[in-house]
Amino acid sequence: MTTTALPPRAGRRCHNALNPLHSTLFFSPDLDREFGALGFTDPASMRLAARSAALGAVGPGTVAAAFYNYNHELLARHLPAVWDIASPARVLEARLRSADATLRRLLGAEAVVSAEMAEAAELALRAAEACTRHARPLYSAHADLPVPEEPHLAYWHAATLLREHRGDGHLTALLSAGLDPVEALVSHTATGKGMTPRWVLGSRGWRRNDWEAAAERLRGRGLLDAEGELTEAGTALRAAVEEHTDRLDTAPYEHLGAPGVERLTELGRGFLATAAGAGAFPADLVGKG
Repeated sequence: MTTTALPPRAGRRCHNALNPLHSTLFFSPDLDREFGALGFTDPASMRLAARSAALGAVGPGTVAAAFYNYNHELLARHLPAVWDIASPARVLEARLRSADATLRRLLGAEAVVSAEMAEAAELALRAAEACTRHARPLYSAHADLPVPEEPHLAYWHAATLLREHRGDGHLTALLSAGLDPVEALVSHTATGKGMTPRWVLGSRGWRRNDWEAAAERLRGRGLLDAEGELTEAGTALRAAVEEHTDRLDTAPYEHLGAPGVERLTELGRGFLATAAGAGAFPADLVGKG
């Protein structure tokens, strides 16, 4: 294991370069096509199945715990019924086919077979060697899956492992900060870095009155002002959540070492810029709305 000290927030910057490329799948017409062929007709059921399939044929309670900020009522409308449409194994196969098609479409044929892609996959997989399973259900479930042979899919798989490892730790940080599911969403959107309310409400199953009630609770704690902006205390709390998450997610990046993290971040940013330029994300996805 390397002893090279990492620059501050190096792991977070690397995560921010890798995670969005994983997330392109959830906005991809390739996912709709592959899951439609399995018999899925509802977009929410497709995306819930795609992310939770690694956990097995789970019900809404397990997914509510693992996803944190989804409305249990939404989950109960689709789970466990989605597994009657297709088994988790078939869903995972369709998900990988969707990722393959999505990356080829967004990045281009040359990029997916490039030396840079192979290097990125090797670096990301090496970082993931130091991820830990305890108290990390989504990471641990994905760590049981085989690593795809093709470099671009190996990179996507490794990005998924690193994403879920950080995400599982982030839930601990949110709990420690006393932010419930909707408060976490409202305060994240208020930073300007989260999804707009339209996308949050549409994908997480909450209603506008849930959002407003959470905002009122945050105002009562002095974290949000009357205009819905974070106060100084709110900004400090969100920063503390991210720093707590960083501390829980240091192992993969310390294992990779500073030069490897810097190179993986550089490669990841390049692939992400290409994907974003190809229209990977809706224009109104991020912001205060």
